[in-house]
Amino acid sequence: MGHRKYSAPRRGSLGFRPRKRASRLLPRVRSWPEPQLDRPTLLGFIGYKVGMTHAIIIDDREGSPTQGREIFVPVTVVEAPPIIPLAFRVYDRDPNRGLYTLTEGWIEPPKELEIYRKISTFRPNDLDRALKLAMNAISRIGRVSVIVATQPKLVGGLEKKKPDILEIAVGGSDIHSRLEYASKILGNQVKVSEVFTPGMFIDVIGVTKGKGFQGVIKRFGVKELPRWHKHRKGSRKVGARSPAMGALSEVPQAGQMGFHRRIEYNKRILKIGSDPKEINPLGGFPHYGLVRSDYLLIHGSLQGTPKRPLVLRYPVRKPPYEVSGAPKIVYISLEPKM
Repeated sequence: MGHRKYSAPRRGSLGFRPRKRASRLLPRVRSWPEPQLDRPTLLGFIGYKVGMTHAIIIDDREGSPTQGREIFVPVTVVEAPPIIPLAFRVYDRDPNRGLYTLTEGWIEPPKELEIYRKISTFRPNDLDRALKLAMNAISRIGRVSVIVATQPKLVGGLEKKKPDILEIAVGGSDIHSRLEYASKILGNQVKVSEVFTPGMFIDVIGVTKGKGFQGVIKRFGVKELPRWHKHRKGSRKVGARSPAMGALSEVPQAGQMGFHRRIEYNKRILKIGSDPKEINPLGGFPHYGLVRSDYLLIHGSLQGTPKRPLVLRYPVRKPPYEVSGAPKIVYISLEPKM
C-alpha cells in the first residue's frame, strides 16, 4: 500500500465559525477593558485605513538584540479626524440580568454633521432629565458610555457624507467623574490625541478584505488531489465529507472567505500627527488619495481594504513588553506608491 498519512493538523480555527460575512462594516465592540487611568477618557476611537508605507526607527525594546539601533519597520497609516459625541448612556449592573440600559441623553447635533443621513427620524431628548436620573442612581451604574459620530467630510479618501455611529465606553477612576466627563464633551470635537498617546498599544477591530466564495484549497489550505486519476471527478476537493448524520462536521468545505470581523491585538502606535505633509507620498496613497486630517502610524499591518473604517480600542490583553513613550522615528518613506 505504501506510506499513507492518516492524520494531520486541522486547518482554520473553529472559534471563528460560522465563517460568514460580517453583519456590519463598522463593528460594534463586544467587551471593554478597565484600565487604571488618572483621568476619565474615551476607551476607543474610529479611524479609516489609508494604506501602508515603511519607516526607520530607533529600537527601544528592552533586551532586544537591536536595542538602540536603527531598524526597518512596516507601518500602516490610519486617518482619524475628530469625532463628535452625541449622547451619553449609563448601564445598571444587575446580578441576574447583567448590564442593561438605565438611561441615556441625546443632544441636537451640529448641522454640518448631517445626522439625518444616518438616522432619518433623529430627535433629541431631555438631556437634563436624563443626567439628573443618572446622578440619582449613581450607586447602581456599572458602565458609562458615549455615542459618537464621525465626520467623513474631513477624511481625504472618502466620498461619503453619512457619518458612522458607534458606542464607546468611558474609562476613569470613578463613576461620578466618568459621568461628568461624558456630559461635558457632548457636542464638542474629540481628537485622537486626547484618547491615545504615542508609543502605547491598542487593539484594532475591523472587517477583513473580502474574497468571495472560495473552494477548500484556498479557504483552508487543503492539499490538491492527484490529477492523473481518471476515476476521480475533480482534484480541488476533499476526499470525504464524513457521515451525513451526527455532530457538526469539521471537514473543510467551500464557502465565504474574507469580509470577517477580526481583531488585531496589541498594535503599537508609533506616531500621532496632525500635519499630513509628513506622510503624504507624491500622488497620494493607492485607492485612497491624500490624508487631510489627523492620522496615526501603527506598527505592522491591519485588516481590511483602504477606506475601511476601523475601531481603535484600549488593549484588553497584557502588552508584550513595557513602554515608556514612542520610539524615535528617523525616516518615513514618502516615495510614490505604485
